[in-house]
Order: sequence, then structure tokens, then C-alpha cells
Amino acid sequence: MAGTLGSITVSTKLGRIARLACEMPHMTLTTLAHHIDLDWLREAYELTRKDGASGVDRQRADQYASKLDENLRSLLERAKSGSYVAPPVRRVHIPKGDGAHTRPIGIPTFEDKVLQRAVAMVLEAVYEQDFLDCSYGFRPGRSAHQALRVVRDQTMRMAGKWVLEVDLRKFFDTLDRRQLQDIVRQRVRDGVLLRLIGKWLHAGVMEDGALHYPEAGTPQGGVISPLLANIYLHEVLDTWFAREVMPRLAGRAVLVRYADDVLLIFEREQDARRVLDVLPKRLARYALSLNPEKTRLVDFRRPDRRATASSGNDSDAGSRPGTFDLLGFTHYWGKSRNGYWVVKQKTAADRFGRALKRIAEWCRGHRHQPVPEQWAALRQKLSGHFGYFAVTGNSLMVYALRRRAGGVWRKWLSRRSQRAVLSWEAMNRLLTRYPLPQPRLRAFPVT
Repeated sequence: MAGTLGSITVSTKLGRIARLACEMPHMTLTTLAHHIDLDWLREAYELTRKDGASGVDRQRADQYASKLDENLRSLLERAKSGSYVAPPVRRVHIPKGDGAHTRPIGIPTFEDKVLQRAVAMVLEAVYEQDFLDCSYGFRPGRSAHQALRVVRDQTMRMAGKWVLEVDLRKFFDTLDRRQLQDIVRQRVRDGVLLRLIGKWLHAGVMEDGALHYPEAGTPQGGVISPLLANIYLHEVLDTWFAREVMPRLAGRAVLVRYADDVLLIFEREQDARRVLDVLPKRLARYALSLNPEKTRLVDFRRPDRRATASSGNDSDAGSRPGTFDLLGFTHYWGKSRNGYWVVKQKTAADRFGRALKRIAEWCRGHRHQPVPEQWAALRQKLSGHFGYFAVTGNSLMVYALRRRAGGVWRKWLSRRSQRAVLSWEAMNRLLTRYPLPQPRLRAFPVT
């Protein structure tokens, strides 16, 4: 019962913080850290992933849990007294979608993750009352699928029109820490919380045994990092677009943001070009910049509307509408079964290629394992992919991945030895006994 009562107490406190923030939207909150007590830290511990990679101290979750109460009491005392020292994050690099570049990921220690989770719970209760409906990334009750549904519905409602793909150059590496802390102070001025945020921002990075201290940015991978990014971009983009840009536009416009993935949909081309002209200046005020190679304005007008708008211009009438990518999906115009033009979404080519490449690399590296073990691993990999990409209208791409995954599996089973070549007839018998998972298509959820 102790854990249950603690969870109820924490839930009550979260509701109290949220209600206070909602009732005073323009007030600075100065006393919040007193809500963080031992029950709060226990709840943060329960919410922290236990199977993640270890940080610079190499301490695992089970080791920390062996003396949990003692460790949490010590953590609470150090956090409140100001003696807590944020350890540097261990940096690793994972490949990006293009295969030629990598993305740095910071891995805090397990104890640091627990404390970051505890502080994030407080800040989230406050800022969820402030954040606008246009942001979907790393927020409770919101998902990438909801953002994708909004994009599809809005482009359908506007008959496509003009889509501005915005790519922020190295956002997590260039974010201005001083301005981020100033933005947080506008809403939260609790000394304990601000001190901890400052320590995390300046904790340093351990990479290949060398410790260095970047002058800007926040480490990707930390529990607090996505929330701080949302706070920063809420000020930089969301409120600016809603309060200053939209009232000055001639037509309708919609902003959709998932963390640092930003998409703008405009009814009129001149509005889109005006925003594209002023956007770099707005970002420069906050030490951010656009990636010119990936930021582009897409003519996404519905094909029949393009022909009408061309007024006899054969080149414009005959040209195909553009496409754009967001959150792993390519958006394009296609005909429905009833012959109407609709916005369709399919797995982006780079995401499809990346998924197939990872399956092929795994099959190659594990081709000597027993077939049942390979089958179990492949089922898990495909089920994870289908869990995100198996949505209405994307059946061709998910079934194509399932089919090609079977071909890749056959290829590497055939290379277990010189006599292990599998004919397709034999492979089909194997797939009958060890079938790959069938994707279950579902509609995007409503926001």
C-alpha cells in the first residue's frame, strides 16, 4: 500500500501544480521544489527506464535499486541543499537516416535520470498549461501519429496549397543556454529547480575517455532535454507564429511541430514566402539557423486545383504536385477508391531503406543461430516497425518490407554453409512453420 499511497500523493501534488499554473498563466511561480520529496523521487524512479545504457559511472538500475531508499534519501538531500553534482553525460553516436552521418546521444547516469525525471514532472505540470496545440513531441497524451493526422487533415482542408518544410540546423547542439534559462525564469523562478537545470546544461560530455564542456546546446538523450527543447521552441516558434505571424497573414496557416521537426501549411503562396523570408531572422535572435539543404517550400496544390489555377498554362497544369516528408512518412496526392483526390501517407524511402538494412545486417551477423531464435528476433523487429508504420493507406510499403525481409532472411540462411542453399520452395515451407508477423493497419488517432 505504501507505493500506492505515494502515487496518489504525487498525483495530488501534480494536479495542484497544474491548477495553480492554469489559474495564473502570466505569473512567475517561485515555490515548486518543496513538492519533491521521497515519494516524488520514488515515483520518478518507477517512471525511469531500467534497461537503458549506463552512464559514466557504469552503474546499472539493479545496482541502484539494491539500496533504493538509502540512495533516494541521499539524492533528495543533495538536490535540496545544492550539493548535488551533475555528472557528465557519456556520449555515443548512432547512424542517421542517410547512413552517412551520425547523431550524438548523451547518456546520463541512472541516478541523474531519476532526478531529471523528478524535475521534469514538476516542469511538465506547469508548462502543459502553457504549451499550444500545435506541438506534439514528448508531451503526455500526444504522439507523432496525431501530428501526422493533423497534417493530413489540414492539407486536405486547404486542398494542399503551400507547405514549408523547416529543418533546424543542429538544434540540440546550438541551443543558447543563457536564453533558455531566461525563458524558463519567465515562468519558473524556483532556486532549486533553476540551479539543477543550470548544472545539467553545463555538466560536460565524456566521449572516448575525454571530458569536454560544449559552450552551447543540451545533450540529447537526457530525460530533461526534450522538455527543455519544447520550452525553448514554444517561445521561439509556437507563440511567435500564433500571436505575431498569423494575424498578419492574408490566408489561413497551420503550424505543426514535433520537437524540432517543424512543418508550416499555408493557403497562399505569398504568405509562405513572407514567413520564409522572416524566419531566419527570428531564429537568429535565439542562436538558431535553418538548414538550407532541407528547408524548402513545396507546391502541394491538389492536382485538379493546379489545373484550374494555371488558367491555360499548360506547363503548370501538367506538372505534378510536390511531396514532403514528416516523421518518417512521405505525403503525396493520390486517388481514393471512389476517384477523389486525397492526401496519402507512405513510409519514406530513407526510413524503408534503413529498416531493411538493419534487418539485413542482423540476419548476416546472426545467421548461425538456431532458426527459432532468428525467427523470434525478426518477429520483434518487424512488429516494432509495423507498430509505427502500419497505418491506413500504407499497406503497400509495410507488406513490401515483410516480403523483402523474408527474402533477406532466406539469403543469409543460404550462406550458413556451402550446402545450405535454400530454394524458395523450402523457404516457403519454413515460413509456414515460422511465419513473419502480419501488419494490422489502423487509422491515425484523433487529437
